[in-house]
Amino acid sequence: MGEADRIAKNTEWGLEVLKDMVSIPTVNPPGEKYSEFARLSKEVLENLGFEVSVFEVPRDYVERYYPDYSQYPRYIVLAKYGTGKPVLQFNGHYDVVPPGSGWSKNPFEPIIEGGRLYGRGSSDMKGGIAAFIAAAKTLVESVGKVRGTLELALVPDEEIGGETGTGYLVREIGSRPDYVVIAEPSGSGTIWIGHKGALWVLVEVYGRQAHGSTPWLGVNAFEYMVKVASRLIDEYIPQLESRRSAYEYDDPRGARPTAMIGGEVRGGAKVNVVPGYYSFSIDRRITPEERVEEVEREIRDLIEKVSKEFKEVKIGVKVTNRLPPALTDPSSDLVRTAREVAKEVLGFEPRTTVCLGGLDMRYYTQEGIQTITYGPGLLGVAHIADEYLPTEEFEKMVKTYYLLMKKYLG
Repeated sequence: MGEADRIAKNTEWGLEVLKDMVSIPTVNPPGEKYSEFARLSKEVLENLGFEVSVFEVPRDYVERYYPDYSQYPRYIVLAKYGTGKPVLQFNGHYDVVPPGSGWSKNPFEPIIEGGRLYGRGSSDMKGGIAAFIAAAKTLVESVGKVRGTLELALVPDEEIGGETGTGYLVREIGSRPDYVVIAEPSGSGTIWIGHKGALWVLVEVYGRQAHGSTPWLGVNAFEYMVKVASRLIDEYIPQLESRRSAYEYDDPRGARPTAMIGGEVRGGAKVNVVPGYYSFSIDRRITPEERVEEVEREIRDLIEKVSKEFKEVKIGVKVTNRLPPALTDPSSDLVRTAREVAKEVLGFEPRTTVCLGGLDMRYYTQEGIQTITYGPGLLGVAHIADEYLPTEEFEKMVKTYYLLMKKYLG
């Protein structure tokens, strides 16, 4: 059988595997059916000749990061084929967001219609997992013995931050591949070489509660919260708008660092009670040129400055999440090689951009590992009703993944 015929055959096989995977409702939160998915993927990979290990994330580790979901077991599936260097790893998260409403089809009964495979997780991102498994099957059948190691890592919990998925794989299991491809749905025409980071902050304002009929006896925390937020809007946001990242983004407006204020607002007790407490959130998105620590200091310094002006209240800053940005040098070997093999399939070189949202890339890039995110699908249909994966996209990525595997290991 020729290479083209083998790829075509395994693409069809991969779509059937994808259907089986989508049929397992690995909904997160809270983290359902993970063990069922781990069993299925272990069986599929062992049948291809991979050595497969399944790691259960300790409950106390899950409790540390996601206490509300610690009673749901988490599993990492790590499959290896070959030995030695280089180690090329493909990573994919198998958890999916809840289906929500508005579906015209059963979200967990996948169906192919009009060149699209419908189902929750088809695009984000079981499609990527099935594509690299189909590519691996082609490599094993075509090459047999590889020079180096091919690793396939199937992880949970990316949808809630990845600490107990890729985070545990890298930090606790000690995964240290030479190259990593994360198969999130960037689309075949775009390779993400990094992603923005985020700092989530809660600004808390403490006044003094009083009866609504005697407001002069209290200190209205809401009024001061508005004043603090106004200072951020008038002073801080214009500073950010004057800054620009040097890298390309999917949307040119994404080249700026941003601060979104008021995503969450808490406080107040009753209509006739002077509020003694109010708080609001800041979602600060961080470019690869910035450091989380510097951004945090910047915000704290500004709030401290404002606090000195409003001595009637106590103002505090609480950091609720730190997500470092990630970046792989666009001139690195992995980026260059991925663009070259993609051009063979697409007829053009894909763009290299920085993703506006957060990804699991940061766990690898913090360890100095060359990492890209490149996978089939359409980001615009992730998380929506009637999520789908174009089968043509799937076919392109199976070919591209196979050529990339062959380039490093064939």
